[in-house]
Amino acid sequence: MRTLIIPGWRNSGPGHWQSLWESQLPDVQRVQQDDWVAPRRAAWMEATVQAILARPEPVLLVAHSLGCIVVSHLPREAQARVHAALLVAPADPERRAVLVDFAPVPHARLPFRSTLVASTNDPYCPVRLAGAYARAWGSELVRLPDAGHINVDSGHGDWPQGLALLRALESARDEPRPARFTPPHHAAHAPHPRPAAQGARAAG
Repeated sequence: MRTLIIPGWRNSGPGHWQSLWESQLPDVQRVQQDDWVAPRRAAWMEATVQAILARPEPVLLVAHSLGCIVVSHLPREAQARVHAALLVAPADPERRAVLVDFAPVPHARLPFRSTLVASTNDPYCPVRLAGAYARAWGSELVRLPDAGHINVDSGHGDWPQGLALLRALESARDEPRPARFTPPHHAAHAPHPRPAAQGARAAG
């Protein structure tokens, strides 16, 4: 099965697990963007959709950060080609001015199987918001304790746990499952907070 890597804002560097997987997996391609620093939704979506539709066989998506939000915006024709998606450390475009073109984030259920991996201390997206994404998209939620943005800065190089999750998605043949999300006990009935906007800095 073809694997499509969808990096986030500012791309994924050579030590990032997406880049390492790209050198290891068979039949893999990275979605390239013309502007990684000042992303615009129309351009990013066009590049991603073209990559998905370039060949007729189904694709396995591997998205990180803003790449997860790109997946949530996919049109139906592209969704129909997706076998499954691994969505890691989704971004929160509503709290970062440079990413605001990707807001609001769609909350429609994805028509394919997906696993969303979130960290309890991700500086770019509160874990409760990531859990809300998982519930809305119908993703299975995997919550990692204190894993940062699940990138090089947080010590995630080759990241074998993520690769195992990808293998499970690749071999799955059943329908998408509902999210398994348990909000923090103290905030189980509280509205999702919206942190104040932060200045732009690299999130990849």
